This record gives sequence, structure tokens and C-alpha cells, in this order.
Amino acid sequence: MRHQKKTVKLGRTAEHRKALLANQVCSLIEHQRIKTTLAKAKAVRPLAEKMVTLGKNGSLHARRTALAVLRQKGAVKKLFEDIAPRSSARNGGYTRIVKLGARRSDAAPVAFIEWVDAPLVVEEPVAEEKGKKRKAGKGDAENKSDRKSKKSEATKSESEEK
Repeated sequence: MRHQKKTVKLGRTAEHRKALLANQVCSLIEHQRIKTTLAKAKAVRPLAEKMVTLGKNGSLHARRTALAVLRQKGAVKKLFEDIAPRSSARNGGYTRIVKLGARRSDAAPVAFIEWVDAPLVVEEPVAEEKGKKRKAGKGDAENKSDRKSKKSEATKSESEEK
């Protein structure tokens, strides 16, 4: 029976799982939103919530505890200075999971995990450069006509010299 065993193992050893979740939370802090499998998103959520709670506390001990878990100074700094103050009025529920459907390659359920209080991030489509010219290959008609005209000019100049 699996009573009181709520750790999601994700098919990894304990050390690998801790490293994975810490890296996912650091990526979430850095990018405000990450795309991952639904199982990983559900496993990341409690750790991310705990880190925000530590950030709201703001003490030196809380900062050192967060650093011991996340292992990235930049992520801890951003957590304490940016994300935790944004969530100061909220009593939990700092993250949101948005299901995206099945991944094309292996049909794994994919989801976004993001901060609820995150500023709106509008992704603009990348504009392609118009008028971009490509090099003409050996088989192009323009290239052939240029070569023929150069040959005819060369033969004309040789006949004029004679």
C-alpha cells in the first residue's frame, strides 16, 4: 500500500530528482514561464511555492535556505527582489499550470507552469527579412545566360584581334 507516500518520483533517483526540480524552479524564476511535461510541472509547483514563501519572509536564514535548495545565486536574488514582493498580498497559490495537450513526438501531456502575478509577456512573431537574395546555383537559367554572354564576348574580342 502506498499510504503517505506522496513524492512523485519521475523515474529518477533522489539526487537526480532534486537537481531536476531545482533547475526547473530556477528556470521558472528566470523566464517567468516554462514549458514542461505535466508530471514535472505538478512536481515543481510545491517547491516553487515554498521558495516564494521563503522570499516573502526575506530574512538571511530564508535566503540561505533558498540558496541551499536552488544552488544559483542569481535565481535567489531575483526571487527575493522581484517575485516574492509581487506576491506579498497573496496567501499561497503563486503558480498556475496551463495544460497544452500532447507532445507530438511521444504523446506526453505538456503544460506551461507560470507565476500568477507575472507581468504579461507578449511574444511577438519574428519578422523575416524581406528582399533577402539568395545565391544562384549552377543550374539557374540566369547563371547560364551570363556564362554564354561572357563566352560570346570573349570570342568576339579574339576575332577582332585577328
